[in-house]
Amino acid sequence: MGILDLFRRKPETETRSAASGFTAEIMAAREAYVSGRRGIAELTATAQACVSLWEGAMALADVEGTDLLDRRSMALAGRSAALRGEAVFLIREHGLVPCSDWDLRTRHGRPTAYRVSISEAGGGTTETALAAEVLHLRIGADVAAPYYGTAPLKRAQLTAGLLQAVESALSEIFEMAPLGTSVVPFPESPETDMDELARGFRGRRGRIVLRESVNVTAAGGPAPQADWRGNDLTPDLQRAMTKETLDAARNAISMAFGVLPGLASPATTGPLVREAQRHLAQWTLQPIAALLTEEATLKLGSEVKIDLLRPLQAYDAGGRARALSNVIGALAAAKGAGIDPADVQKALSLVDWNTGE
Repeated sequence: MGILDLFRRKPETETRSAASGFTAEIMAAREAYVSGRRGIAELTATAQACVSLWEGAMALADVEGTDLLDRRSMALAGRSAALRGEAVFLIREHGLVPCSDWDLRTRHGRPTAYRVSISEAGGGTTETALAAEVLHLRIGADVAAPYYGTAPLKRAQLTAGLLQAVESALSEIFEMAPLGTSVVPFPESPETDMDELARGFRGRRGRIVLRESVNVTAAGGPAPQADWRGNDLTPDLQRAMTKETLDAARNAISMAFGVLPGLASPATTGPLVREAQRHLAQWTLQPIAALLTEEATLKLGSEVKIDLLRPLQAYDAGGRARALSNVIGALAAAKGAGIDPADVQKALSLVDWNTGE
């Protein structure tokens, strides 16, 4: 081998690890923090307020039948369901392990095996588990992919895009538009004098500023009489209906999360707040808790019950008290009249009143 052959040899191919390495996980976590897991507008105050309601409600839930679904796990499940539409936990003896990412295999539309990624302080790990070892909560599942969940913002992308566009436009206006800037006609003067005059108006808020004005003839015609009448350059945002558009987009996103828009209204009263809480608990969060109850009962091997209505007090306390008083009065009257208890139960079933109520 000659000396020139040393320079003609091809360098060896350098191989590096990829996929679920530490660097890739850090980049993915940073991207999720900035852009959100599903769509846009996830970092706005409207979306985060709704996510906080979901998270807090799930953390307060009453769980019976298992110790694995503690309040921390329930809060993580609520936040993950609100932002991603699903939550995955690895079932272990010491508790539920939250998974940051996962992939699955299905048979007959049901998951059979999972490959999950678990975040750690010094770098994540990847494990493979059977479906019986994984607690998987899914909301908003589509018939084309029943094994995946969809987030509320994923189902309302147009509304989220409208909110993001309006907020971006408003931020650019407040950053770049000439807010509070005026153009004041002035007789012909050197540029240095006009710059000095303009600087003299700065910081004079609330004070009376007197300047001398002289009507002169320039460009072949007299100057206007009202030569100190200023013209405001502030853009007229009312004609663009930005407030109405922003409110409509925010209300639509709130409804996508099951939160009544009236809850964020400045004129909201106590009864409307309680009604909004009941609506969120009864029509949005309790069905999600029922899905998690079914999944936990199947995977944990015990009868699990999750109730959000009692801890959230999602009921009309006065109405329940009156209903209880009427029921007790009716039962006492039936007992005094000597009516058979079986007939009383039959009468209760006619008005759809069961033992659980």
